[in-house]
Amino acid sequence: MTTSTTASDAPTEPRLDLDAYLARVGWSGERRPTVAVLRALTTAHVTSIPFENLDPLLGSAPSLALPDLEAKMVRGRRGGYCYEHNTLLAAALKALGFRVTGLLARVRVGARGSLRPRTHMLLLVEVPGERLSYAADVGFGSIGGLLEAVPLVTGVEFHAGPRRHRFVREPHSGLEDLWVLQAFLGGEWEDQYAFTREPAERPDYEVANWHVATHPRSPFRHTLHAQRIVGDRHLALAGRTLTETYDDGTGKQRELVDDAELVAVLTADFGIEPPESLLSLPS
Repeated sequence: MTTSTTASDAPTEPRLDLDAYLARVGWSGERRPTVAVLRALTTAHVTSIPFENLDPLLGSAPSLALPDLEAKMVRGRRGGYCYEHNTLLAAALKALGFRVTGLLARVRVGARGSLRPRTHMLLLVEVPGERLSYAADVGFGSIGGLLEAVPLVTGVEFHAGPRRHRFVREPHSGLEDLWVLQAFLGGEWEDQYAFTREPAERPDYEVANWHVATHPRSPFRHTLHAQRIVGDRHLALAGRTLTETYDDGTGKQRELVDDAELVAVLTADFGIEPPESLLSLPS
């Protein structure tokens, strides 16, 4: 006996509640696939939804299913890390008419020359009628991350608020060009991550997500990380160390004294409603 399938039998991808997402990021502009919309929407996202790793810290790999991301990050007072942020953004961009390709990058921040696996998700976005492709990344969770989508070109310096970025190309043995995102920090250009334009698919992200969330040596498995942009400040929480960096380059740092202050800071400053199980973790 043979069976056949039709287009109606094929599984359908869940659709993003675009209205709810746009309300979450505070976007009320036009809904057309233009460069202006792409730049403004990525800025709205990165300044509205915090970066955090509470799920891996509590012992689980976060779901990348769109309904779960909506429940957590759109309707709930939570954030996420790169796979969650950029999966959510990709769904929104596709709903607006952009063509989106997922990529994987090797993070170089803090690597001290060591070769890391490709575990960071970013997006390559095509805008109808535009010759250039755009790199979009709302989930890097670092002061060196992009504040808006930028063209994937070399020889150009990009400015967004206080942040300066550029792309450089490096020779390597692969068939695709190796692109490196650099940020201007502390008076010099610093590598953030390196990537090619080889597309990554959902199974690639599922494997990378599981590795980052569960590997014994993953920094996301053992230390709380949260980041958010609030006005002229970039807030970064690593464990109980809170660092505030202002647009003019000045900053301050302090240690949170106990669980109560940690929860208060996550709630008030980062806009995160932490699960009660966070308090059962060792300090």
